[in-house]
Amino acid sequence: MFAQIEITQGDITQLQVDAIVNAANTKLLGGGGVDGAIHRAAGPQLLEECRQLNGCPTGEAKLTKGYRLPAKHVIHTVGPVWNGGQKGEAELLANCYRNSLSLADQAGLQSVAFPSISTGVYGYPIDQACRIALRETLNFQPDSKNLQKVIFCCFSNDDRECYEKALNELKASAR
Repeated sequence: MFAQIEITQGDITQLQVDAIVNAANTKLLGGGGVDGAIHRAAGPQLLEECRQLNGCPTGEAKLTKGYRLPAKHVIHTVGPVWNGGQKGEAELLANCYRNSLSLADQAGLQSVAFPSISTGVYGYPIDQACRIALRETLNFQPDSKNLQKVIFCCFSNDDRECYEKALNELKASAR
């Protein structure tokens, strides 16, 4: 069971953690938003390693080295595109967090940082997405053998406040 969930606002590519999570596309070859920022910061070796992975289905996760990042590893996961919530988006997004946390734990990592998966160009509503992210993280805690810290690194102040509010509500309802 890990001891800490932290919510912060900043640049995920600057965090000193064992792994950062990349909100990737299915090809894993870089893109815009967080994905592009991670690829730029990690350098060309990340793209070369990603080419060997043959992509990643939505909801799944794959691990690479971090190269020039302060993080030792990158966990690539592909979030769902929001289509109104009736096409399994919630389960796919939950799978992103479950599979990323499981992969980190199995790799013996102690700290991992997530962006807000699918809430950028994929259009997932932040208030729903952050609840899924936090719920899956809280549900994973009892099964964790190695993870000690999970950080949610938000791009904006509004996103950070949404995560903080959701975490407080989830913790209150669990009592």
